[in-house]
Amino acid sequence: MAKSRKDDKGRALRKGETFRKYDRIYIYKYTDPFGRKSYLYSKDLAALREKEDALRRDQLDGLDTYVKGKATINFVFDRYIASRTDLRSSTYANYVYTFDHFIREGFGKKKIADVKYSDVLYFYRYLLEERNIAIDSLSSVHTVLHPTFQLAVRDNIIRNNPSDGVLGEVKRKSDKSSGTRHALTIEQQRAFIKFLERPEYYRQKPILTVLLGTGCRIGEVIGLRWEDIDMENRMISINHAVTFHIRKGDTYSCKHELSLPKTSAGVRTIPMLDEVYEAFRLEKELQEAAGCKCNAEINGMSGFIFCNRFGNVRNPSVLNRTIKRMLKKYNAMEIDEAEKQGREPVIIPHFTCHHLRHTFCTRFCENETNVKVIQSVMGHADIATTMNIYAEVTDATKKEAFKNLSRNFNVF
Repeated sequence: MAKSRKDDKGRALRKGETFRKYDRIYIYKYTDPFGRKSYLYSKDLAALREKEDALRRDQLDGLDTYVKGKATINFVFDRYIASRTDLRSSTYANYVYTFDHFIREGFGKKKIADVKYSDVLYFYRYLLEERNIAIDSLSSVHTVLHPTFQLAVRDNIIRNNPSDGVLGEVKRKSDKSSGTRHALTIEQQRAFIKFLERPEYYRQKPILTVLLGTGCRIGEVIGLRWEDIDMENRMISINHAVTFHIRKGDTYSCKHELSLPKTSAGVRTIPMLDEVYEAFRLEKELQEAAGCKCNAEINGMSGFIFCNRFGNVRNPSVLNRTIKRMLKKYNAMEIDEAEKQGREPVIIPHFTCHHLRHTFCTRFCENETNVKVIQSVMGHADIATTMNIYAEVTDATKKEAFKNLSRNFNVF
């Protein structure tokens, strides 16, 4: 690209200005407040300099507005998110989506220096009661709003973070469910697996069996390649995951991307249950019978095990919608069948792929006492996650524990 410090008319160019001869375009290069290289373009030098002057005024006004505490929450969030170069692309996209979807067009327009604790409290209550969002979604909102206020505190724009303690208070007073995922009971689990034998759902059996039989996260399962499984020694290597997220930028189109597991503890090996081993064999047989295999390539990786009918890696959202349709049909059929047989129906509540992880961990905790083994298989960085979130204690579990206590120990 030919560039000159003078244009073709011999006029001297200012610092940051260049003239591109081949298409006669004037360019002004500058660094924005977030440290990003940006450019202004024009076919006329005078017009370019008008843009430069307007840019300088905007930058000075923006800085002055921020320093005087007149900036909006939107302005400070944009400043905050631009500084988070450490975020994974999927996390970055989720933060931006959450802020734009719940905050930007309303609460985000408030001047940050005017926001009080009660304003944040009322906003959270509004999201729960008027927008009808779940507690988990509200936690996501808090995840982007709290550090936005904290940045303003650290920049001495505001004295205190008005969102401190708000989420805890809302959770204590909220009548809504905390969003805790409950494991399927053994009866429900068996009924669901049996239902997968139906011809219209048989194609979903391998991936759902692997999810239920390994406790892996959905991104770890759809990211599995044939080279990641050792069929001879029956071991699975979890060393990466596939995420499906919104792209950075102005649009909300989505893409697959490879990443490391959620934590360093997520890199692990998992032995195969017999059912999981057979599920991998079934997946290969079904693909060979249909004449298809996964032809997707993501960040240089290929050979993924699970694919859809188009040869692409599976989409978690599509799989969750499939589960929803299956449960609707199963419950309707089960109610009719139970009525004919004069028994109580085995109803399966709505669940997603991640519920299968909870279900696996609950079954594992019911049958394994070494918590370090459980932690390793689940890929948890903190054992408290295993014990407090996933290991759900049911009445049936407690009764069985007391039966074992009575049988194995003479306590009286």
